Amino acid sequence: MEWRVKFMNDLALYYFHQGTTIKAYELLGAHYTKKETRFCVWAPNAVSVSVVGEFNDWDVNKNQMCKITNEGLYETTIKNVKEFDCYQYAIKTKKGNIIYKSDPYAYHSELRPYKASKVYDLGGYKFNDEEWMKNRHVNQGYNKPLNIYEVHLGSWKRYKDGNVFNYASIAEELALYAKEMGYTHVEVMPISEFPYDPSWGYQVTGYYSVTARYGTPKDFMKFVDIMHQHGVGVILDWVPGHFTKDSHGLIEFDGECLYEPSNPFKKENPSWGTRHFDYGRCEIQSFLVSNAVYWCDKYHIDGLRTDAVSSMLYLDYCRKDGEWEKNSFGTNINLEAVAFIKKFNDSLKKFDSSILSIAEESTAFPKITVPTQYDGLGFDYKWNMGWMNDTLRYLKLDPYFRGDNSNLITFQLTYIFSERYILALSHDEVVHLKKAMIDKVPGQYDQKFAGLKAYFTYMMTHPGKKLNFMGNEIGQFREWDENRELDWSVLQYERHQTLQNYIKVLQQLYLNHSSLYDDTRYWDGFEWVVVNDNEHSVFAYKRKSQDETLLVILNFAYNEWINYTFDVENGDYEVILCSEDLKYSGSKNLEGKTYHSDGKLTIDLPYNSGIILRKGR
Repeated sequence: MEWRVKFMNDLALYYFHQGTTIKAYELLGAHYTKKETRFCVWAPNAVSVSVVGEFNDWDVNKNQMCKITNEGLYETTIKNVKEFDCYQYAIKTKKGNIIYKSDPYAYHSELRPYKASKVYDLGGYKFNDEEWMKNRHVNQGYNKPLNIYEVHLGSWKRYKDGNVFNYASIAEELALYAKEMGYTHVEVMPISEFPYDPSWGYQVTGYYSVTARYGTPKDFMKFVDIMHQHGVGVILDWVPGHFTKDSHGLIEFDGECLYEPSNPFKKENPSWGTRHFDYGRCEIQSFLVSNAVYWCDKYHIDGLRTDAVSSMLYLDYCRKDGEWEKNSFGTNINLEAVAFIKKFNDSLKKFDSSILSIAEESTAFPKITVPTQYDGLGFDYKWNMGWMNDTLRYLKLDPYFRGDNSNLITFQLTYIFSERYILALSHDEVVHLKKAMIDKVPGQYDQKFAGLKAYFTYMMTHPGKKLNFMGNEIGQFREWDENRELDWSVLQYERHQTLQNYIKVLQQLYLNHSSLYDDTRYWDGFEWVVVNDNEHSVFAYKRKSQDETLLVILNFAYNEWINYTFDVENGDYEVILCSEDLKYSGSKNLEGKTYHSDGKLTIDLPYNSGIILRKGR
């Protein structure tokens, strides 16, 4: 492999220290060839740095690094290093201690509990996804469907002996399943190297290193490649908000605060026991922005979902009075983090404007999805946490109390077009005694399945893009556990089979009707029809495109309403989907039936049901 950066010229060094490079991974880290390997690390507070590894018997005296910039870049070249050799940096601190650190820019790492980085050659893999990459800018447009399947690779499916699948070995089955079920993308929970399984990947040590739990970097390249060949995009969960305190990681990397702020009011993340990044430091900006670009450049990733944006934006996030200090304007906003987020999004779009940038942000911080030139943060989408909280609260209510809480269904429409939203039912909603989705629904066994189908009908026809965590679609009663695969065995039972089939049909319907996914029409694409029938817990609305009008009727009561009548414009309305039809374990046979309205439409509404009708031309 030829080095893309054979010599570290002054301009590349300058860009790194100015925080303006987007490919720091071509400058720092271990760059391997069969003849020699070049190592480069940033450690400005170090007295000295050496490379130790299998190739020199871990001897701190054999391969001392040279300081090549006043700002603390160290470099050396070593011969006779083999690919997959383990290594670390031995850093002598100002206190005289020697600390051993993994390479922040390592491409590959040892499998936990071991901590060393591994020399790895990223070159040599040939992607076969030209068609996908060529059309991505169109397929990921705002006026296209986006239906995301959130996946934890270690627990979607496992071998019979409980061992996890390799990236490459699981890809084909997952791609076929996602495509058949009507998902446009899979969102993979964090796969940057992390030491602690129960953190699910959200406490990272190796930001450039694909976790060895599931294979090598080239295995993951193949995973993405196979997804693309089947027409499924790949979004990564990305964690620039904080990092773990494990001693071999980024914490006090050269003996002093480096990747984290030295300011005690900014340094710690008290809720997770982690450290925040120093977003105001130029080299940290280069590290994080380059990391985002790296995944899209080297692995053809289609989008990044930025985790815990709120923890970055607010100086008082999870802090009590006296544990934080105001900014220069006297507010609680982290101005350095805001500037970094804008830089990250601008840099990502400059690299490739077709890449999606998604924020998990749980507050009312303004302009999350507004372009930076209009003083926004520049994300493409934001998770709608308000929708999730309100509607799950409604779903869990005893039906007797739903009538008095209809605002939990209707309130979102007062702000739904203020940002570009994703309606997300993520892994966080099916753990820690929150119950699985099917078990949130009150009532007896059959009522739970009916209620969940009605809820998903509401979700898939509501404005906003979609995300569902794996297992939601099969009605798994057990909460998610990262240590075991999903309960696929439930599909031997009729109710679970028909739920899965209904979700598949519903999601394919979403993909095939622009009135359901083209939210660029804003209020021209949505119209309330029944909004205040608290007595019956019924809602109805239209989803409209230039070509068609769909009428959605939701009955969230545990009663059937015979001859339910409401005002709607004249015309014929054909039922194209009913959640309580016989083929979905219901008791009706409504699909294909046509109802006429002369200003009023009368229809029997099954209990706990969702019905979608198409208006005739």
